[in-house]
Amino acid sequence: MLGKKVENIEIKKGETVSDLLKKFGEAGGFTARKLSDSIEIFRAMQEDVECVKFLSFPADIISTGTRGIIKDLVKNKLVDVIITTAGTMDHDLARLWKDYYAGTEVADDAKLKEEGINRLYNIFIPNDSYGLVLEDKLIPIIRKAAEKKKEYSTSELIAFIGEEIKDEQNAEESITYWAWKNGIPIVIPGFTDGSFGAQIWMHSQKDRSFVVNPIADENLLSDIIFKAKKSGALMLGGGISKHHVIWWNQYRSGLDYAIYMTTAVEWDGSLSGAKLEEAVSWGKIKPKAKFINVQGDVTILLPLLYAGYLG
Repeated sequence: MLGKKVENIEIKKGETVSDLLKKFGEAGGFTARKLSDSIEIFRAMQEDVECVKFLSFPADIISTGTRGIIKDLVKNKLVDVIITTAGTMDHDLARLWKDYYAGTEVADDAKLKEEGINRLYNIFIPNDSYGLVLEDKLIPIIRKAAEKKKEYSTSELIAFIGEEIKDEQNAEESITYWAWKNGIPIVIPGFTDGSFGAQIWMHSQKDRSFVVNPIADENLLSDIIFKAKKSGALMLGGGISKHHVIWWNQYRSGLDYAIYMTTAVEWDGSLSGAKLEEAVSWGKIKPKAKFINVQGDVTILLPLLYAGYLG
């Protein structure tokens, strides 16, 4: 119990972020040491050739620079399956064609409304950078998809979109593009809850035969889960994305590796606040799995985790 004493962290001029992260493990406390431990679990997942790696996250972080970190995880094939929310497609594709802007949470929101600017905490998103451009660009792609066949899973439709945008100037900045390029399925259980789903719905008003079938995604996940010898997950935030990962992994007696980053509290009984220990009781994480809960803002923690892994 007393085998390792706490040391002071000392930072010298010229040291890198990776140097600092190593010190978190050697001498850090509280969240610093948890972050260090999460890097080691992430590395173990990558080194385990039998492990199918899930990534889950909510859409909001794709409005920030964190999109670039997730894009690199997908580009470098560090994940095998993505489960997320509809807004991920909104933000990833909107930013392919238009810019978002650094704003402030201390703003006159009524004035922003008058100016046609939407606020996502401290990110400013003009109307023509979101709903308008998505309607303009997505409807023709969905129409083209419908001409090829009449039923898609969300992962199939997203892969179709990824191929369609391959010649766009900023395609290589897009998560959707790299998921298609590397054959990584993106599954969106609640796909109608955002502009992405709204464009599908609008097209369906003219073409009632066109269907997006979420059950087909469940069949895909079933095939992945029951073939997996081991599984691991990097879960950023909670909600439906996190739950869908752990829900499916209960069918193989739980995850072997799990990292959960959250700002939610557990005492309200929410899934977003529930620690991974609670998932053990449900059979969604194996009792002897390598897992950790890291409390904090993903826009800070995820870049540090990735830097630590690369370092």
